Amino acid sequence: MALKVAVQMDPIERIKIAGDSTFALLLEAQSRGHALAYYTPDKLALSEGKVFASVQPLSVRDKTGDHFTLGEAKRTDLSSFDVILLRQDPPFDMNYITTTHLLEQLPDTLVVNSPRSVRNAPEKLFVMEYTDLMPPTLITRDLEEIKAFRAKHKDIVMKPLYGKGGESVFRISPDDLNFGSLFDLFSVTFREAWVVQKFLPEVKDGDKRIILVDGEFAGAVNRVPAEGDLRSNMVRGGSPKKTDLSPREREICDRLGPELKKRGLLFTGIDVIAGWLTEINVTSPTGIRAIKNLGGPDVAAMVWDSIEKKRK
Repeated sequence: MALKVAVQMDPIERIKIAGDSTFALLLEAQSRGHALAYYTPDKLALSEGKVFASVQPLSVRDKTGDHFTLGEAKRTDLSSFDVILLRQDPPFDMNYITTTHLLEQLPDTLVVNSPRSVRNAPEKLFVMEYTDLMPPTLITRDLEEIKAFRAKHKDIVMKPLYGKGGESVFRISPDDLNFGSLFDLFSVTFREAWVVQKFLPEVKDGDKRIILVDGEFAGAVNRVPAEGDLRSNMVRGGSPKKTDLSPREREICDRLGPELKKRGLLFTGIDVIAGWLTEINVTSPTGIRAIKNLGGPDVAAMVWDSIEKKRK
């Protein structure tokens, strides 16, 4: 059954296709005969109860520097699509939230992931529903709370609550004299609360990205930080390594899976360090191409199997 598929994403000319999960999903959809269309979030409009966008027909090919062709833009009622892939990257700000409200006006179109659940499950807050699976974690911007947490746990990490891709992630050791200056910098830069977490030295061995499709384990990749860096994100120089799940990691998947499925979070990526859950990524999770390149399963195919089943 051929589907009409639209993708809401960042400008397609800017993506790096070698590791881009959205591109992997588009390639798989096209190979199955689905008709693709493309638009960016700024093209959305809500008028008289209908959601429109300036949409362009799209074809893709796995060729760096020549990976897409777009047709003529046309104002289109998005309810005419069977599936919309919600795939723009964070920051998860008011603009992002607004797009989820608009997409929620399409009850007969399957939006992946569910815009309501994306809005209500921010990645570093949703995970706090599973504190028994997490390292000690504090969400605040209050100096006294952070001081007390630091006094208890000594070695900590600070990062913005709505950050992405390893941006502004800092380790603060017990004797680090930069703490006060970093607090001042965060206070000026970020209006929201921050994440303060006990530092896990095992991060040097990798931060595992585990993909779940409709609540079921689909694949995993271990991301090892570059020498001299705290961050394991591949966009920050982390190296992808083949991996298997430990019993503890399978327990985490079993705990999260039913709730992810219930919320309509069909494609999610969870992050685990040394058996501790640190994030649940729902906005635009990555890892598909790295997993396949390392000889793992074809997660893009699994995502489309699930989508097609739901549309039937």
